[in-house]
Amino acid sequence: MARRRQIYEGKAKILFEGPEPGTLVQYFKDDATAFNNKKKGTITGKGVLNNRISESLMTRLNEIGIPTHFMRRLNMREQLVREVEIIPVEVVIRNVAAGSLATRFAIEEGQALPRSIVEYYYKKDELNDPMVSEEHITAFGWATVQELDEIMSLSLRVNDFLTGLFVGIGIRLIDFKLEFGRLWDGDHMDIVLADEISPDNCRLWDLRTNEKMDKDRFRRDLGKVEEAYQEVARRLGIRIEGGPADVKGPQVIQ
Repeated sequence: MARRRQIYEGKAKILFEGPEPGTLVQYFKDDATAFNNKKKGTITGKGVLNNRISESLMTRLNEIGIPTHFMRRLNMREQLVREVEIIPVEVVIRNVAAGSLATRFAIEEGQALPRSIVEYYYKKDELNDPMVSEEHITAFGWATVQELDEIMSLSLRVNDFLTGLFVGIGIRLIDFKLEFGRLWDGDHMDIVLADEISPDNCRLWDLRTNEKMDKDRFRRDLGKVEEAYQEVARRLGIRIEGGPADVKGPQVIQ
């Protein structure tokens, strides 16, 4: 088993130093959390499925010119990614009323929005990731006006592409969360898509039945969480070799 230095551990992933400068190894866990870490559990095989789903979607986005940190999948639970400076802002793109949006504005869940709505949240667990405006983001120096323009443009392109992709496999993209980072090459910097795209950070409903196929099944105790993730992978044409078996992460160097 490889021995690597751990850089960061989040709720769903661990980052280890990569084999080359400027790279990281992203390890996907089975841990599941909801409501800003107030609800915790385990979804068997989730890390394997999210690794494969995110690989598939990030690869397709790279192919259409969306810059991402994804380089390649290493094994069942790990990806090699470029090391980026994460911008502490989560971008949520909403196409259909659901979740907190439906609650905040007393809109019936499932109602299509007049147009896609983009929201920003400050990435800070201890503050429960509060919603923020562009004024907050630029005033506090989390991102510049030019960076926000690029983030908005990329987010809408991702939304357009993923919406069509999912419709083609019978899935409705309700909303989803994106994270971005700064990729430095000397003095040159590019904004790139980071983190992951999976049923952990997307709301995905069956186009015909509106059955939920994402982490809401865990949040709302709907059951069959693993089966929902597996169905998303199946529709994307992903075959999990030998099933979503466990692969242990590398030993951590203290």
